[in-house]
Amino acid sequence: MAKRARVIYNPTSGREAIKQNLVEILAVFEEAGYETSAFATTPEPDSAKNEAHRVGREGFDLVVAAGGDGTINEVVNGIAPLHRRPKMAIIPSGTTNDYARALRIPREDPVQAAKIVLKDQRFKMDIGKAGENYFINIAAGGLLTELTYDVPSNLKSVFGYMAYLVKGAEMLPRVKPVDMDVEFDGETYKGKASMFFLALTNSIGGFEQIVPDASLDDGKFTLIIVKPGNLPALLHLMAKALNGKHVNDKRIIYRKAKRVKVKPVDERVMVNIDGEYGGDAPMTFKNLHRHIEMYANLDKMPDDAVVASDPEVQEAERRFTEEVDQIPDDDTDLDD
Repeated sequence: MAKRARVIYNPTSGREAIKQNLVEILAVFEEAGYETSAFATTPEPDSAKNEAHRVGREGFDLVVAAGGDGTINEVVNGIAPLHRRPKMAIIPSGTTNDYARALRIPREDPVQAAKIVLKDQRFKMDIGKAGENYFINIAAGGLLTELTYDVPSNLKSVFGYMAYLVKGAEMLPRVKPVDMDVEFDGETYKGKASMFFLALTNSIGGFEQIVPDASLDDGKFTLIIVKPGNLPALLHLMAKALNGKHVNDKRIIYRKAKRVKVKPVDERVMVNIDGEYGGDAPMTFKNLHRHIEMYANLDKMPDDAVVASDPEVQEAERRFTEEVDQIPDDDTDLDD
């Protein structure tokens, strides 16, 4: 029986890049030995998720998520609950394309991204479960995690990474840490925190050094709890994170954990899952070890540990670091 593949693509993502190259993309998967068909997502809620779940139940061998990180997240949510899960491939065409960065898949050319399947390099990778939702890159809560809700979609598509950087700068003066109770693999943190991250890859919003030691299949999240709540301390931590120098800073907790539970004490803590609102804490996060078999550019992993940023991003990061260096590093609100 011939192998079957379904390309689930967002027709409006990335200035319609997938749609314009669809015939060539389908030909690539046919060359790889798959009888390939396509499905264009609609504005209906869970369009990509429902289609992925349907073809997974029908026994398709491969599901291809073609679009931004949101489309990829939906496809993962469609196949993750299944007992027999199809293999998965991705063709990025979104804003930051964090997951494609981590898998070393070309982000500028959809046809070249599709051709990764011809290398026949696959591995089984971890995903996260947050309540009843699944995620592939990050879950977070607290300061700045509402950022992606506030950036207009047209700004995301035109300016990409820079939109997040600029909007983040606008939001920083509104820093307000909240009391949290975080349990993780037998440890507990109780106290004020500006934010927490649970990462599965090394790329968060285009930053590739926030989790410099990330592993995609070790069965553990990287948990980061950021303690300080004043603006100067946070700016200095952000500058350190650009170069991966924040890991041992006393103002954060940096741990590996299989299971994490976050409980707010008094105030609301909204949870961001792969860039979208995923509900409110309290919430339990579980790492599902090697849950999905994914096509990836294994030749570039993990030796090619950091992908060079775009020149304009590098320049923005350089200017940001220089400006922060002029600000006194005030950590007087740090809990002892």
